[in-house]
Amino acid sequence: MDPVATSVILVHGAFADGSAWSRVIPLLQAQGLEAIAVQNPLTSLDEDVAHVQRAIDRAKGPVVLVGHSWGGAVITQIGNQDKVKALVYVAAFAPGIGQSPNDTLKPFPPSPGLSSVSMDRAGYLHLSAESLAANFAQDVPAAEAALLAATQGPVHAGCFRTRVTAAAWEHKPSWYIVAGEDRMLPPAFLRATAERIGARTVEVGTSHIPHASRPDAVAAVIIEAAGAR
Repeated sequence: MDPVATSVILVHGAFADGSAWSRVIPLLQAQGLEAIAVQNPLTSLDEDVAHVQRAIDRAKGPVVLVGHSWGGAVITQIGNQDKVKALVYVAAFAPGIGQSPNDTLKPFPPSPGLSSVSMDRAGYLHLSAESLAANFAQDVPAAEAALLAATQGPVHAGCFRTRVTAAAWEHKPSWYIVAGEDRMLPPAFLRATAERIGARTVEVGTSHIPHASRPDAVAAVIIEAAGAR
């Protein structure tokens, strides 16, 4: 592997921002990888894709796209381009062409976390501090969960109803990290998604945010993807 020539673009999910990757980024940089954490607006699939495209355009070398949760739908839509060498899904959606994230979830029972989401008058979804601590980030210290609650990125509900028109995982080598104690997306859903897209799969016994509670494991998968030929 030539890690200096590889760029890793980190795409956060709903109820988060780019700082979600703060524990993973130093581990990637220590391997000589360029790390770019996108700050997505979470307003629509098209808007988030546009932000990621700008990151791809400025990346120095071949790109590994890493998507967490909703970010998996974003990298699925945008990832089939020559500059992208691999995809890493972290407890993420990976719809097929013509599917929305909601479509992929339909066969599975509602999770505690998603059942607790509230929506404001503008259609944006939020997690209370209590639900975020109990269901989104139950394996990080309480002070960190409180910080995550204060900095969460509200996501427009329409994002989850939007159907993708491309499925990059059909064409690009893909890795998938299953969060075995996820209370936002059911672990059974994560395992089924990983199997459906034919990803190389690693399971860790974490909450919905393994990049916060097990950054070493997440970084190891990304580094493997960056080094794959």
